[in-house]
Amino acid sequence: MNRRVLAILVIAFVIALACTFMVIRLIGNQASSSKPPATTRVVAAKSNIKLGSILTADNLTSIEIAGTPPKGTILDKEKSKAVGRGVLSDLYEGEPIMENRLAAVGSGGGLAMTIPQGMRACAVRVDEVVNVSGFVTPGMRVDVLISGSPPGQDNSKQGTVSRTLLQNIQVLSAGTDYQKDAEGKAKTVQVVNLLVTPEQAELLSLASNQTRIQLVLRNPLDTKIAAVPGTATSNLFTGENVAPIKSLHGKSTAPRYITVVVINGSKITTEKFPAPGRHQ
Repeated sequence: MNRRVLAILVIAFVIALACTFMVIRLIGNQASSSKPPATTRVVAAKSNIKLGSILTADNLTSIEIAGTPPKGTILDKEKSKAVGRGVLSDLYEGEPIMENRLAAVGSGGGLAMTIPQGMRACAVRVDEVVNVSGFVTPGMRVDVLISGSPPGQDNSKQGTVSRTLLQNIQVLSAGTDYQKDAEGKAKTVQVVNLLVTPEQAELLSLASNQTRIQLVLRNPLDTKIAAVPGTATSNLFTGENVAPIKSLHGKSTAPRYITVVVINGSKITTEKFPAPGRHQ
């Protein structure tokens, strides 16, 4: 073999060995310098926990999660005083517990602690035969209809009058239950608790004593407030629509404000807007 060719082959072989050694050393240094991702120990549910329950030490455990935990994650059950706080929404086994999933310290559990600030839970007695109470479950939306004879008016011409009192109202509980059963079905009850504003609670209280109340189910995605003037018994036979029902002072009883309830997870907020035709 030509000496020149042999020299070139030897030089190429040496260069290849040197490159291989450098690559192996570089990879080794990177592997030795790499560290496992940082983990954080957080408080988690030891088992499934239902809405309204009071947390106990037996309900809680701790797990490690990689990276930075989300804001609001409970890191220490002692400092956060997690034990003894009510659960605002269902928690599942192994789920890290967030502050916004628990009621405030000292507020207890059950139905009361699920009521947002500024709102009220108003109990409404319903007729299980003619109403939809057997199909109502917590979280559904309903309209409240009332039927009766308006005072101070000549009821001999119109007969019983029916009108929509409230629209798009959230059902907080049905009877003594504020949760669905194991199959997600409703139970037949005669009392339904509705989540309303203080003003709406006054209307419901008065309507419960003076009129007959009926609940009407609505699609939870349908939040539009319909302009319904009400109707009377006489219109059932004439096919005509009754004029808007008047109050004792001769003014329309249309609400001054429209209340919209916004639900974002366990957080519930309310906003008021002037009703159409009204001025602030």
